[in-house]
Amino acid sequence: MSRFLFAAAVATAASLAGLSAPTLAAPAAPAAAAKAPPLSLRDATVHQAVEAMKPGQYLWAPQVAPEGPVVIVVSIARQRAYAYRNGVPIGISTVSTGKKGHETPTGVFTVLQKKVDHKSNLYNDAPMPYMQRLTWDGIAMHAGNLPGYPASHGCVRLPLGFAQKLYEVTKLGLTVIVTADAEVPRFAPTPSILSADPGRAEPDLFGGTLWQPERATTGPVSIVISAADRRMLVLRNGVPIGSAPVKIAGSVTGTTAYTLGAIDGEVYRWMKLPMPGETLEGPVEVTPDERARLTVPGGIQKAMAAVVTVGTTVVVTPDTLRSGGAGKPMRVMTTEK
Repeated sequence: MSRFLFAAAVATAASLAGLSAPTLAAPAAPAAAAKAPPLSLRDATVHQAVEAMKPGQYLWAPQVAPEGPVVIVVSIARQRAYAYRNGVPIGISTVSTGKKGHETPTGVFTVLQKKVDHKSNLYNDAPMPYMQRLTWDGIAMHAGNLPGYPASHGCVRLPLGFAQKLYEVTKLGLTVIVTADAEVPRFAPTPSILSADPGRAEPDLFGGTLWQPERATTGPVSIVISAADRRMLVLRNGVPIGSAPVKIAGSVTGTTAYTLGAIDGEVYRWMKLPMPGETLEGPVEVTPDERARLTVPGGIQKAMAAVVTVGTTVVVTPDTLRSGGAGKPMRVMTTEK
């Protein structure tokens, strides 16, 4: 997918509808956002247009990838959110993340809950339209005031129009990556780490190979691979259903994300997702040599074939998944409160 095709699509979308965020009743949208003119890509590349966005503006061109699962990347440093469907960028928006003392946690999250008309339980019933929950302790994506800098209590505020459009194409269990841009994303903290059933002993995810697909029988599949642990964790709808040791050739220096674009017979075509600061030309297919860097036990690989589908997300990180492991620690957000 070239940037020119995406640019043409969003230019068409821009000509059909203004890209400024509608004014919210509470809190009021800033004057700069309310008066910002619609963006046009006729004389600019996608990258230039994204950099030039004013608070409350967004690009939305779902027609470039009309089908498939959605992955969302939020950049705190850039105050932008990027929506991908089947690995293709379909929307980019300005955001407002957490202010000092209430910083938005970075990491790899699962959409745990969705509600069109939601009010905050922590902040005086503040409206949170088109809420998509990322943690059980109050962090979510939702429509809100965008002053042009981090100003929330930790949530990711979106323009109302973008929040509504995004809400319509997302499903529970999809992957949301929040990054501080220069920093490696952290996994979301959870008080009930890696336990799909609070009343049941959690499985040993680091003692050989585990495969329990019955723990979650439906929902999107995400795979987290830790270079520090040489370990792969398989999640479905945010619940750990599998774990296995892996071999990784070469070094892993930063976090990367991939989505499964197609399955051709026995060939799985994985696409690398552009991260914030990288080109927005679209996904780049992983080459056979790159795929060969990762070795997965044959048994778990065969078992995973039953749950891995087009749109499955893979996140590769240099950090550890367990307490006391090598590298920086991280924990995984599950679907339990």
